[in-house]
Amino acid sequence: MKIYIVDDDVIVIKMIEEIVLDGELGEIIGTCDKSLTALDEICVLKPDILIVDLLMPELDGISLVERFKRVCPNSKCIMISQVSSKKIVGDAYDKGITFFISKPVNKKEIRQVIKNLTEQITLESNLKKIKQVLSLEDYRQLPTENANKHNNNQEVEKKFKMVFSRLGILGEVGCDDIIRLCLYIMGTNSQGSNHKLKDLSNDLSENPKAMEQRIRRTINKGLSNIANLGIEDYLNESYVKYSNTLFDFDQVRLEMEFIRGKKGSGGKINIKKFMDNLILIVEEM
Repeated sequence: MKIYIVDDDVIVIKMIEEIVLDGELGEIIGTCDKSLTALDEICVLKPDILIVDLLMPELDGISLVERFKRVCPNSKCIMISQVSSKKIVGDAYDKGITFFISKPVNKKEIRQVIKNLTEQITLESNLKKIKQVLSLEDYRQLPTENANKHNNNQEVEKKFKMVFSRLGILGEVGCDDIIRLCLYIMGTNSQGSNHKLKDLSNDLSENPKAMEQRIRRTINKGLSNIANLGIEDYLNESYVKYSNTLFDFDQVRLEMEFIRGKKGSGGKINIKKFMDNLILIVEEM
């Protein structure tokens, strides 16, 4: 991964550089202690991961990220700061940061966040490639024997169940429906199709509405469980790995606020994102 660091404190820059290099987490393609200069450079270099301080002279970190994301919407941004204001942190997430890390910098936290962002970037890259080579027409014409092959593959089902266990939803009735749906998608190589849950449920169930409801309830339960993990320990491996791959991180954050009683409603799920990334995670296990 290509990493760029922006902080007006050169000591912090050196510290993060050491963490990245010692952990072999990626390639440092640039550092800068001036935000406007950094903005020009990152828009040209297009790092995969941008690590930026919030409080910067000339241009604050939130504004820097907002402008950078217009050029590189797929890049991931980690913001570090001593500021703990919920309003400021919330604004930072709204403008495009992926993770917010409080100063003083924790080596373990930096290392874990970069590792998991790297996995996320890889998943998204693979998904993009799949979408480029597949079409709905291909999906309808491919032979069904591939689906049968996957449906008979017990090892694949075990991998799905392993992920469900980490999400705390293994006992939910919708898990079997999700596995059936994913195996069907995998068997027809249709990850890149624009099929909706309703359409796929119609293909697989005599009662598609009930199947769809079971799947939604199960994924919503997974969202709630991940949010609870984050509240208990934001460095929890499952929380860091799945909060921004199977779910949207900002929705996980809303769910956490709801659980804490600070919001009147919780986060929302994106079923297509959940299914697509679940398949990629299982295929790479």
